[in-house]
Amino acid sequence: MSRPLAILIVEDHADARDTLRLLLQLDGHRVTEAGTGARAVELASAARFDVAMVDIGLPDMDGYEVARRIRTSGGRGVYLVALTGYGEPDDRQRALAAGFDAHLVKPVDPDDLLKALPVRG
Repeated sequence: MSRPLAILIVEDHADARDTLRLLLQLDGHRVTEAGTGARAVELASAARFDVAMVDIGLPDMDGYEVARRIRTSGGRGVYLVALTGYGEPDDRQRALAAGFDAHLVKPVDPDDLLKALPVRG
């Protein structure tokens, strides 16, 4: 198994956020949560995360903007995963153009979620 990752979950729905947190913690990762895009950008500026899993449909700013802000505020090394209900090819392209490394469509299968994490030695 690879070392535990520091993961930021950005999801406005508390139940979905809790489910993601529990799944990732059970896999041995350290998880921090944000319910808004603004809070996510604040957290990502203050701490180093290996991964940020970002919901695209956030109420204060969309996940694309969150990704752009994380990338421009020193988060170049963070692995960004888009979590979205939008699964068309154009949606994937838009996520990649915004700086995401991976694109997962909700509801995300737990195995697919864990497979999307980068392997760290």
